[in-house]
Amino acid sequence: MSAILVLEDGRTFAGESYGAVGETFGEAVFATGMTGYQETLTDPSYHRQIVVQTFPHIGNTGVNHEDPESRRIWVSGYVVRDPARRPSNWRSEGTLGDDLKAQGVVGISGIDTRALTRHLRERGAMRCAVSSVETDPQALLARILDSPQMVGADLSAEVTTPQPYVVEALGEKRFTVAALDYGIKAMTPHRMAERGITSHVLPSTSSVADVVATGADAVFLANGPGDPGTADAAVATVRGLLERGVPIFGICFGNQILGRAFGFGTYKLGYGHRGINQPVQDRRTGKVEITAHHHGFAVDAPLLGATPTEFGAVEVSHVCLNDNVVEGLVARDVPAFSVQYHPEAAAGPHDAAYLFDRFVELLEGPRS
Repeated sequence: MSAILVLEDGRTFAGESYGAVGETFGEAVFATGMTGYQETLTDPSYHRQIVVQTFPHIGNTGVNHEDPESRRIWVSGYVVRDPARRPSNWRSEGTLGDDLKAQGVVGISGIDTRALTRHLRERGAMRCAVSSVETDPQALLARILDSPQMVGADLSAEVTTPQPYVVEALGEKRFTVAALDYGIKAMTPHRMAERGITSHVLPSTSSVADVVATGADAVFLANGPGDPGTADAAVATVRGLLERGVPIFGICFGNQILGRAFGFGTYKLGYGHRGINQPVQDRRTGKVEITAHHHGFAVDAPLLGATPTEFGAVEVSHVCLNDNVVEGLVARDVPAFSVQYHPEAAAGPHDAAYLFDRFVELLEGPRS
């Protein structure tokens, strides 16, 4: 069955239906990972986005019930060039195409994803539609222009857990952490559990009182979708936690929320960072890490020196070597730090795993 992909600037690609038959709308973004497609699809941070895989051959390892990072696929649509005809992996329990179909995810295959990626790099991420039921690109374009944009989108409440839940520490329990779920991935509390941390995962709308009620030693600010400029309630909660001196570690969307709590602004990147091969420098050590990213927004903070804030001095701790985008913050006078990427390595390299150890060090406090 044929399908079409139409961008909001009118450019159209024709291909074959992949996954569910139907029509879908979202922001067109590209992800550069050569593997890890199952973790990408189930990352809540991709909510309301149509993901273009730059690697041409997708689906060769199939899907299984161990690798999903959340309860469902979150992408609005999926774009690949060459889907595998059959999976070949000892862990495979089904095909990617069948999984997309079962979860109602509309996709398209057989298009020139290299040309599409170059277009998005030049013109920026934009609204898009994929349809296997509409043959008129102009009719589809009219509906695209009526669809919501990512700027101004408040989405964390749409992906967060409806009820709190607990992920117990593995082995001896050392600490308790309250994780504010803006779109958390399952591997994140698991990485903390490996370090003796029990995580109380709370809905994104949780208050300071909700956090305090868990008896947590610290707070984790999770990843998630949408425009951080809309998250005023989350920012107010984090400010309240900073005022109490609660240790805080944030990633991705959580980095942006922490940045706003310190008084920094946020802005939308042209086409964002998505994939598992992004080079970032840790300014404390000088080490360059290959990291997993998914963000279309960034913190607007001075790259050099310490910035005075209501909570003391704050510095940029990590920076992307491709474009100098802020990739991390560290406070000098309160126990808080954050990064703009995914240290849980699902999927992705393990270069940033030390950040969970750094969180443990923060919980342990100053050593005499």
